[in-house]
Amino acid sequence: QRATPIIRTAETSAAGQCTAGDVAVGHSSNEPTLGRAAHFCLRTTFKTMYAQCLFLATALATVSAAYLRAPASVQPAVQGRCWQPRSCAADVTLLNSLGRVSKLKGETVVVKYGGHAMSNDELADGFAKDIALLQGLGMKPVVVHGGGPQIGKMLEKLEIPSNFVNGLRVTDAATMQVAEMVLAGSINKKIASSICAAGGRALGLTGRDDNLVSATQKDPELGLVGEPGLVRADRLQALLDTGVIPVIAPIAAGEDGQAFNLNADTMAGAVAGALRAHTLLLLTDVKGVLNSAGELLPNLSLAQSNGLIEDGTASGGMIPKLQNAMQAVEAGVGSAVIMDGRVPHCTLIHFFGEAAVGTAIAADL
Repeated sequence: QRATPIIRTAETSAAGQCTAGDVAVGHSSNEPTLGRAAHFCLRTTFKTMYAQCLFLATALATVSAAYLRAPASVQPAVQGRCWQPRSCAADVTLLNSLGRVSKLKGETVVVKYGGHAMSNDELADGFAKDIALLQGLGMKPVVVHGGGPQIGKMLEKLEIPSNFVNGLRVTDAATMQVAEMVLAGSINKKIASSICAAGGRALGLTGRDDNLVSATQKDPELGLVGEPGLVRADRLQALLDTGVIPVIAPIAAGEDGQAFNLNADTMAGAVAGALRAHTLLLLTDVKGVLNSAGELLPNLSLAQSNGLIEDGTASGGMIPKLQNAMQAVEAGVGSAVIMDGRVPHCTLIHFFGEAAVGTAIAADL
């Protein structure tokens, strides 16, 4: 006589390997030849499987909706038909997205967050949801944020004068105190709590916490402006492995404990390099790297990137961004992307869409 198949939730199996909440599948103990030894554990619960499917469906829907709202520059012309955003579905196929989700699962992604994307409430809300979705899909995001404009506003409010050297703000003791208050006490916690509210798990930190990132003084003329030194990747990796998204403010300490204010792009590049991240995303207020005709360059090698700096095609604020991206790739990051943070859901579109939202720099093309 065949035993009746059963599915039950158990704290322990006959082998003692099930834990509370696991699903044990087997046959009833009426079966004389199998008995309780036939029970085995399914480590992924039905609830978790459902949640993963829901995350994937939500992510695909978000990417599709974002694609329809994206500017024309990121809506590709598709050979053989016209691109009609109001009448056609977004150019993202389910099979392609499923394949990318599988390949990206477990990969570390460092995102430098700042500029208009952080000051616009709608974009900020979308960013928090996107980071939570990436985590839900099995990726390991790390967020490094800036806050220069917010620091400037607070200095004005407190009537603390700002001095500049070659266009760079001098950070004296009073300015450093305000910078740490704004970056670590306000912006950092707001970003972390927004990600948590969107369903993710995030922890707000600075480089000073647990000595995550050390710093050295960049230039005595600039005061307490620092450059990142040692990044303790093992401590960040421990957080990632427990399912926590580190949200890092660009504050770090020197050997004597003195706090320094760091450039967020530089901090993000150092963190990405130390973690050997799959991707570094640098959210900016520009489309990406442009050629001499003002057209977006979707992909660049290290050699090509350096050439754009040498021939003057890249100029102004784009030079340090390119240099940070190149240094990250040289340190072992798979690719560094200078992207337009003003495009809604730009992070999701980059990973799961069909068009470039920015310029990806890699060792070779």
